[in-house]
Amino acid sequence: MTLELRGISKTVGGRVHIHATDLVLQPGSMNVLLGPTQAGKTTLMRLMAGLDRPAQGRVFWNGDDVTDQRVQDRKVAMVYQQFINYPSMSVYENIASPLRLMRVKRDEIDRRVKQTAEMMRLTPLLDRRPLELSGGQQQRCALARALVKDAGLVLLDEPLANLDYKLREELRVEIPRIFEESGAIFVYATTEPEEALLLGGNTATLWEGRITQFGPTPQVYRQPADAVTARVFSDPPMNFKPVSVRGGVAGIHDATWQVDLPDGDYLAGFRPSHLSLHERPGAMPLSTVLETTEITGAQTFLHLRHGPDRWVGLVNGVHKRDHGQALTVWLDPAHVYLFNTDGGLARGAAYAAAA
Repeated sequence: MTLELRGISKTVGGRVHIHATDLVLQPGSMNVLLGPTQAGKTTLMRLMAGLDRPAQGRVFWNGDDVTDQRVQDRKVAMVYQQFINYPSMSVYENIASPLRLMRVKRDEIDRRVKQTAEMMRLTPLLDRRPLELSGGQQQRCALARALVKDAGLVLLDEPLANLDYKLREELRVEIPRIFEESGAIFVYATTEPEEALLLGGNTATLWEGRITQFGPTPQVYRQPADAVTARVFSDPPMNFKPVSVRGGVAGIHDATWQVDLPDGDYLAGFRPSHLSLHERPGAMPLSTVLETTEITGAQTFLHLRHGPDRWVGLVNGVHKRDHGQALTVWLDPAHVYLFNTDGGLARGAAYAAAA
């Protein structure tokens, strides 16, 4: 079953929440909506589900126009960040509840509940109540209640945001397995680029109500179509620096490298993890001033000033340096993207093209 959005948009109180959007999601696909808070992820999912009606455009399900169809009449399931279970019911009854509302026969309910519970690894917990479960088990119960409906479209709106790190990692591994077994179209909203990479499938990057790029997740990450996409798909956000190209040579003040581009002004972009404190073959030195450091355990964030620009470096290990000191960092030109002044990609990073 294919989901297609044709020119849909959403306006609330004169403010555009979703600009005209075209998107096609294929059967059995995992699709990540990646963007910062208020980029439009939840609004887009509500339009997909039929909870909201678009100001313009149409929604098609397997070729049929369902724009005016009630959400109750669509095969859609949605799980929110604030997962909800009925505390007075057992896990079994929580999972069975949507089937009872659909007036499914008792034997079929029992079969589908047990099948879904097995897929979600909840079989030993069917007699327990939600408050007797861990956070991860409660979220799996909420997911099971969505999946048991045999929905063709499953929408997950930042479902792991309120769980601790260990539980998030556990479910990030399990969700792709669940998706493969169910065969439904999955749409998963997140603010975290790392989560998009872990889930795989396809990713749509969103910025201020617009989809800036959609495609296989590794491709969108390695070959961003523009500077906005590169910024969205980087955590911490990608560093940028205006550069000029003259005679096939690009320059960042104290460093230059060869590029095959026409003369002109460009915007260089590179990810924080590609800055290094150690000289490497082919890398160019950049003179910066260290403003502050953040030690996260295995890694250190370096907040740097390079002329009028602020950068972030992400390096392995614990590095204690004096704030305000001059600091040379190293950058391999192969890791540098170049964008046109209008933001479009002019030259991808060499490492990305080779990956």
